[in-house]
Amino acid sequence: MRFRLALCAAALGVAACTAPARFDYAIPNQPESGSGYTPKPGWATSRFSVAAANPLATDAGYQVLKAGGSAVDAAIAVQMVLALVEPQSSGIGGGALLLHFDGKEVEAFDGRETAPAAADERMFLAADGKPLSFYEAVVGGRSVGVPGAVRMLEMAHRQYGKLPWATLFQPAITLAEQGFHIGPRLHMLAESDTYLRKDPVAAAYLYRPDGHARDAGDLLRNPELAEVLRKIAAQGSKGLLEGEVAQAIVDKVRSHPTNPGRLSLADLAGYEAKRREPICHDHRARGRDWRLCGFPPPSSGTIAIGQILGILENTPASGMPLETGFGGVAGTSAPAPSAPWLHLYTEASRLAFADRDRYVADPAFVQAPGGNWSTLLAPAYLAQRAKLIDTSPAGKSMRRAVAGTPAPGTTSLAPMPQQVEQGTSHISIVDSYGNAIAMTTTVEGQFGARQMVSVHGGAGGFLLNNELTDFSFTPADAQGLPIANRVQPGKRPRSSMSPTLVFDKASGRFEMSVGSPGGAFLIHFTAKTIYGVLDWGLDAQRAIDLPNFGSLNGPSVLEAGRFPPATVDALRARGAEVREETLTSGLQAIQRAERGWFGGADPRREGVVRGD
Repeated sequence: MRFRLALCAAALGVAACTAPARFDYAIPNQPESGSGYTPKPGWATSRFSVAAANPLATDAGYQVLKAGGSAVDAAIAVQMVLALVEPQSSGIGGGALLLHFDGKEVEAFDGRETAPAAADERMFLAADGKPLSFYEAVVGGRSVGVPGAVRMLEMAHRQYGKLPWATLFQPAITLAEQGFHIGPRLHMLAESDTYLRKDPVAAAYLYRPDGHARDAGDLLRNPELAEVLRKIAAQGSKGLLEGEVAQAIVDKVRSHPTNPGRLSLADLAGYEAKRREPICHDHRARGRDWRLCGFPPPSSGTIAIGQILGILENTPASGMPLETGFGGVAGTSAPAPSAPWLHLYTEASRLAFADRDRYVADPAFVQAPGGNWSTLLAPAYLAQRAKLIDTSPAGKSMRRAVAGTPAPGTTSLAPMPQQVEQGTSHISIVDSYGNAIAMTTTVEGQFGARQMVSVHGGAGGFLLNNELTDFSFTPADAQGLPIANRVQPGKRPRSSMSPTLVFDKASGRFEMSVGSPGGAFLIHFTAKTIYGVLDWGLDAQRAIDLPNFGSLNGPSVLEAGRFPPATVDALRARGAEVREETLTSGLQAIQRAERGWFGGADPRREGVVRGD
């Protein structure tokens, strides 16, 4: 049964209205912030709000909401513009997970990519039986899974759309035809990418004849993408997954000169988006009970976040406030977590990621421990796991955790070795009808498989995902035990995407939508923001601003330049290996405020929030 909430749309403080018959998209001014760290104020709105990773995408969603569209309508418009202006992170060649609340219940729409029917568990092993290096696997056709975002959005629109499907493509088509100004982040990533410029289509589109990326501020048109979007607008997802566009995708994948893939026309035409039961769990903070809802497997995010928060509840963490005086950019004054709290958090993370690496995979192929994923979130199990943490004042780090046994008779599986995870974008939206969404969308790595599809050979097109490298390259361990997340035909690779909706448990009232890109670390970025709002009482923007941190069941990783040396030294004194890295999150969040909504966007990227 879906998680039901005793809450009507009117209780959200909004009123439904009839959508107008006409939507006229207007291109806004196109200033964009840089891609370093730009402080953001947070944005207060009264009736509706949209938060996305690029100002043009946010504006498209805003115009749709203002015209009477629903949250799903706005998400479609946002995603199509992101495919144009943020191709390094998401697009029609990738997948997405959408969490939707209609004022009464939460639903999970799964647009995760699938492995081709011709895939096998050894497809990422070299001739000598050893795993390929990451970029040997990524670049080319081998890593491309069946893209699912468009078919999933089509499914959600049938149920929750208010404006016509075709209408929602106007912003992206208009911008693709008339042009948009390249943002600093797209320029920076294209210039630094070793592999994208080797694709002839991408090279002609994003690079100058001298091999350097087109400059930030240059006007860039993409008529090839506009034509594909017109097909999808007219034909629905069949416009992408069947006919000449599908043939162009298959040709691109299978004809790569050094690393061809196995995708077929039948794989594309047969893709099925899925409606899944969300996973919801409780969290108590500051004397109040909250209900957090997120995505079930094949995503691992909600289970990991729920385990981390649940384990922390069984430690002294809740009594530890933020420290002040450090935590800002370049050591400026700002709140930051203390070393004792970070010790507890990273230990809880190690325990959660140990379970993630052993148990979580596509539920069509792997059975949940005890037959139910909720066993991994059972309070008694999390209390038992918390006892493994040394909570003494000078408690030592376990450095690496092993998976637990959440239920009797748990299937014997091997832990998956760590692999690179990248990419992704996040969208949070609240509309004027009482609907809310959290949608995380991805092509996996930066620019995906570095393969751009141009159907008619013109300028531009769209990029294909490299989602199959989210599978374990190694199918089994040295003893022959299978790895849950190994490659299998038709299987969906495990994801870290963590779109989350937060509710007041007592009243059922919707309180917050949140999520982030960032590979496996996006679990920590999202958990940090949730904890900052619920446990430390910060608003969404201030919680997003907090320094990033986490562990993937190895080193404790801290955002470089955001923690004082004393904190780093204190963690090392506890026996942890500590690394300081960039940790570029891309958080978006919208929370309930006294007079409507308050939205936050990550200062580490170009996102903004808009609404009325």
